Amino acid sequence: MNDLIIDIVYEDNHIVVVNKPVNVPSQADVSGDVDMLSMVKQYIKEKYEKPGDVYIGLVHRLDRPAGGLMVFARTSKAASRLSEQMRSKKIVKKYLAVVSGICPVGDGVTRLEGYIEKDSTTNKVAVYDIKKGDAKFAALEYECLQCASPLSLVRVSLETGRPHQIRAQMAHAGLPLYGDQKYGDGRVGQQLALWSNQLSFAHPVTQEVLNFVSPPPQETQPWRVFSTLRQTALL
Repeated sequence: MNDLIIDIVYEDNHIVVVNKPVNVPSQADVSGDVDMLSMVKQYIKEKYEKPGDVYIGLVHRLDRPAGGLMVFARTSKAASRLSEQMRSKKIVKKYLAVVSGICPVGDGVTRLEGYIEKDSTTNKVAVYDIKKGDAKFAALEYECLQCASPLSLVRVSLETGRPHQIRAQMAHAGLPLYGDQKYGDGRVGQQLALWSNQLSFAHPVTQEVLNFVSPPPQETQPWRVFSTLRQTALL
């Protein structure tokens, strides 16, 4: 199907947790490039020798330039229950990001609130400090973990799940993500430094709380400039 090797973190009869590679769409889009949903379907089809079409439910998305943890459902019941957890904000997702700028390490959590409006013609969002037009409320929290001038490593927790939220809100706060050509000063050839690092949810059948952690690729730029990256990522 493709030359990408699928990184399975966990699987059972109901769910599949994977690490999405950077620059792979979560689902099929106008580019026609291989996408994560199709890759998981093909993986299940080949591994279990299933005839015909394979059901895999998309529970949440991850921006194409970002990488890291995603969960997919193997049954419609699992998809429905996980989607309900998403709606009720019971699925916990945390991200690591490298931002351009220096933020204070050890000052605890900073909360960002604003309103986000998407322009579908440009596939870009605008962030406002006050309610404007059809803009929707957006909130996140971030904590500065380490600095390596002129960059900082931050952990981000989403309260809402708006399009491009982390990228847009961090840029609006003066800390654009490294490599972000859409919202920052990223240059051609730089990789957006955003990684889905932690994922926690109740199993859709057993109700056991599952916790997954995935460190970003430490050998690549700009992650490699942070000496405690792996230890930080596993906390």
